[in-house]
Amino acid sequence: MNLEGLVVGFAVTGSFCTLEKALAQVETLVAAGINIIPIMSEMVWNTNTRFGSADYYKAKLKDLTGHDIIASIKDAEPIGPKKLLDALIIAPCTGNTMAKIANGITDSSVAMATKAHLRNSRPVIIAISTNDALGVGAQNIARLMNVKNIFFVPFYQDDPMTKQTSMISDFAMLLPTLESAMEGKQLQPIILSNS
Repeated sequence: MNLEGLVVGFAVTGSFCTLEKALAQVETLVAAGINIIPIMSEMVWNTNTRFGSADYYKAKLKDLTGHDIIASIKDAEPIGPKKLLDALIIAPCTGNTMAKIANGITDSSVAMATKAHLRNSRPVIIAISTNDALGVGAQNIARLMNVKNIFFVPFYQDDPMTKQTSMISDFAMLLPTLESAMEGKQLQPIILSNS
């Protein structure tokens, strides 16, 4: 499928240990001719961690996309009524953000962007990165798998021996997941072997 010319929101949330993997995929999407509109959760916008500073991630995302970053509820809300996006990617998507989306809570920029975008019946692609995917977060994954226009980047247990409930998406599968979602199909298999 030719994705050139698509306008795609790329939202990042606070799974700081996977931000570099996710942002590497922005380069792949841009190389495919996709116009990326960056969206950042308030947590990523404001938090410095051992993985990098907030300013580093802001500068990197803006540099990769060539656009100012949407980082507030107010700035995310027009995504819906103005029909700004053809698709929305959330990568990484934390368990916290996933719970908000699954339960209709819109108290963050990314949750509002998702709510606003879904009103247009266009695809949302979720790349999970959460320590509780097989714990309390499992109910939210299951709920979202049954929501029209929500698609998952295939995921796997990233450390089954020491973090038994943790799962992470294979970020390298983001582009094929987007292609499939644009055709209204979930890329299969959803759950991968980690070997």
